[in-house]
Amino acid sequence: MAASIKNLLRASQSTRHIPSHPAFDLARFLALRTKKVNTALDRLLPRATTKPATIHRAMRYSLFAGGKRMRPALCLAATAACGGDEAHAMPLACAVECIHTYSLVHDDLPAMDDDDYRRGKLTNHKVFGEGIAVLAGDALLTQAFELAAKSRGWPRYSHQQVILELAHAAGSLQLIAGQVADLEGEGKKISASQLRYIHERKTSALLCCSVRLGGMAANCNSAQLKALTDFGYNVGLAFQIIDDILDVTQTSETLGKTAGKDSATQKATYPSIVGLEKSRLIAQQLTERAFSALRIFRGQAVALEALAGFLLKRDR
Repeated sequence: MAASIKNLLRASQSTRHIPSHPAFDLARFLALRTKKVNTALDRLLPRATTKPATIHRAMRYSLFAGGKRMRPALCLAATAACGGDEAHAMPLACAVECIHTYSLVHDDLPAMDDDDYRRGKLTNHKVFGEGIAVLAGDALLTQAFELAAKSRGWPRYSHQQVILELAHAAGSLQLIAGQVADLEGEGKKISASQLRYIHERKTSALLCCSVRLGGMAANCNSAQLKALTDFGYNVGLAFQIIDDILDVTQTSETLGKTAGKDSATQKATYPSIVGLEKSRLIAQQLTERAFSALRIFRGQAVALEALAGFLLKRDR
């Protein structure tokens, strides 16, 4: 896998200009989708006063703590690229966000990454205690499958396929596998291939799942699903590399979480293995690969392209 990084570096020496769409208002797109996703989550989840109120307050505390809703936005944008109705994808977009939030709640626990702040606010266990935080994460994960089970199903993609897609991305071979490898790698010198394994699972898997589910909700064909898979995989890896870069270049105030945590815990990152500038080049190359995957949509995937460019250039 070290060879994979070398190949990316070699290719990045002649990177293309990543296309931009000045006529497309990404800020407005994100604001509208965030509002719709928040409205749907508020409607679909138990109220904060529903007994036992403590767990529902804890679930909502992290779910509505100001997240960017990137995964739901990618899901909805993928549906639009395939000519589908975003409303049909909304339960799946919400399900992915519940899984993402659960993973953050658990990642922040003292037994895991041990962080006090997330999105500029105290982490769940700092507010509700470790026991409730564990249960809040468990409940959000379970809630995701309830939401997905309420989706309509499509001619090419049955309820079973949709649930399997979500379960695989969140399971012990993907998201959890990445977290396990991340924990086991702390304080150790790991290889580039081991780091890529972590990133592919801990971050890329759920991002890839988001766009695949969006395509399924539009009853996309097999060629479109493959294109979305390639897009999601590459964007997911680029996203995590940028996260690694931001951890060493931004302040805690900008990030909304503890900056420099990776270095403090001796966690392997792309900057620590290949350096900061090479990490940026790799992220650029991965994003270009993601753009290439979207050619099949013949200009109908503008939102996905804009999101990929934004994720590459973000500062938090």
